[in-house]
Amino acid sequence: MRFLLSLAVTIAATSAIASAQLQLNGAGATFPYVLYSKWFDVYSKKSGIRFNYQSIGSGGGIKQVIEGTVDFGASDGPMTDEQLAEALAKRKSPVLHIPTTIGAVVVAYNLPLQKPLRLTPAVLADIFLGVIKRWDDRRIAEINPGVALPSKPIVVVHRSDGSGTTAIFTDYLCKISGYWKQRYGQGTSVNWPKGTLGAKGNEGVAGQIKQLVGSIGYVELAYAEQNKLPYAAVQNNAGQFVLPTLEEVTRAAESSIGAIAEDLRGSITNSTSGYPISGLTWLLVLQNQSDRAKGKALVDFLRWALGEGQSYCAALHYAPLPKSLVERALKKVGQIRLP
Repeated sequence: MRFLLSLAVTIAATSAIASAQLQLNGAGATFPYVLYSKWFDVYSKKSGIRFNYQSIGSGGGIKQVIEGTVDFGASDGPMTDEQLAEALAKRKSPVLHIPTTIGAVVVAYNLPLQKPLRLTPAVLADIFLGVIKRWDDRRIAEINPGVALPSKPIVVVHRSDGSGTTAIFTDYLCKISGYWKQRYGQGTSVNWPKGTLGAKGNEGVAGQIKQLVGSIGYVELAYAEQNKLPYAAVQNNAGQFVLPTLEEVTRAAESSIGAIAEDLRGSITNSTSGYPISGLTWLLVLQNQSDRAKGKALVDFLRWALGEGQSYCAALHYAPLPKSLVERALKKVGQIRLP
């Protein structure tokens, strides 16, 4: 009996040491970085698993998954069919998209207004196209009665790196502006109109907006809140001017759940209700894992993130996934194969 007890203690200690030494390496989206940092910290204390996550943008996360330099990637824009095919050829495994949370891409600005700026889809598109060049433009004034708009030039700030936040925002622009779709398109990186200003990461765009009076740009909600940046109420398909509250982000996701494909890739922008520039974010994971210990650790973490982890979303300005989507995501996690 004493021997068995000693053996059990030894096995437990060995397992704890192994967990403590195990590190999962990831890279990608800055959009969910605030939430992921919290998750990694909490889960590391619970499990002993360490995380090394590089917030380099969704484009970089996708690239590193394809090249096999990370254990998982992260992106706010789903991989294209071509990227999935390239990953399959190089990694000998399909890449699974595991949705983790929902966030809002907000239109933040640096103006001392008495109340939130209101933007219609048409006015928003023309600001980013460079058609509307000044803050006291008649079209902006008409939808903001009683607001003293300054006679200042508009400075548009955008992401300079490959970005899932850009993928979400340009997806929305393509849906509301035929000209934008034809001229600039959608993706993690696009050729922006001349005269716009680029910055790296959500943090970079937020920093530029904070410094430049008269600037406007798009960032994930948490970054606007952290930098105390005001953001616009955007008119949705129901004709309502909606601020990106968590309730409105959730409403957008629930109204768009049918647009999410079987492989869990999909867009929820320009939804029939809720805040119209909302987006899912995904962890990108190889279905066929090559390292059993890392693969099991990753599966356990994903199940935790889709369960207990969802309780950390709201306090950090993210919306938890709808229950039906959590169930679908857990089934996808169940398809991960360990050697």
